[in-house]
Amino acid sequence: MASEFTSMVKEIDAFLMGESKVHATLERIARRLDELNIGFALAGGLAVGLRGHLRLTVDVDILIRAEDLERFKERWLGRGYVEKFSDSRGVKDTQSGVSIDFLIAGHYPGDGRPKPVRFPEPLSIPLGNESYRLLDLRTLIELKLASGMSAPDRLIDFADVLALVRANQLAEGFAQSLDESVRGKYGELWRAAQTRDEY
Repeated sequence: MASEFTSMVKEIDAFLMGESKVHATLERIARRLDELNIGFALAGGLAVGLRGHLRLTVDVDILIRAEDLERFKERWLGRGYVEKFSDSRGVKDTQSGVSIDFLIAGHYPGDGRPKPVRFPEPLSIPLGNESYRLLDLRTLIELKLASGMSAPDRLIDFADVLALVRANQLAEGFAQSLDESVRGKYGELWRAAQTRDEY
């Protein structure tokens, strides 16, 4: 038990230093996709961290087109990556044991049912200072709101939005840049973000 705890603490420390299994998995998958000339964007918890709110995450979320995911699987399944289950949109990096979840352009966040907000085309995401595309703050918040609103088990998405509002000192008016379907929830979380713990 003590050795498991020590291992966990070391991995947390490595994560905070950007040297964890999750970070190594991201670098590896980014190279593999680049080799295939596949456009992608980083999403999920790592994107939240790079957009101002560092939090631990145990997987890598990649935005990709459906046909490019198939190309990746054809080339790399059985060569360092295995599917989580047959025809899964997720794979596991066999070197690190870390899961990679692929978010498909045009699909819907959260419960997967049709809604006004969809995952965008990865190449529509501007290439910034990073070595790969990273969901911009507006898109990241919009997707997280739509996900949390449609999937009750995704409360982490609301917590991420609240933390991103604080970390980026976003104004209430930021809601006007978002899809109308999520503006009310943004306003609710924005108001919650204005309250700070006194301890």
